[in-house]
Amino acid sequence: MNGNSDWLKLIIRCFNSDKIFYSRHARQEMFEEEFGMITDREIYESVCNGEIIETYPDDRPYPSVLLFGKTKTDRPLHTVCSYNSEDDQIIVITVYHPNPERWDDYRRRKK
Repeated sequence: MNGNSDWLKLIIRCFNSDKIFYSRHARQEMFEEEFGMITDREIYESVCNGEIIETYPDDRPYPSVLLFGKTKTDRPLHTVCSYNSEDDQIIVITVYHPNPERWDDYRRRKK
């Protein structure tokens, strides 16, 4: 991947083509989220309106990124995704409603 815009286009294309795999951890986080359950639709909305705020090029088995986006109801979400080129599929590793006490504008970790 050459840059964040390439990543974002790829992620949105896979979401629009229903080429998404949710890890067991992601599904558990969606169900147990402290700020309320997260739905597939909310993830889709936040990703399609999102921006990449961190990249993890050394993650294995695939590099990954952290996206920040808001749903149509203005709910902030963070989604960590990787891309499996063999299956042309986005893997949602985890998703959560970021705690405002730990994030500045939901985009930068507070020190």
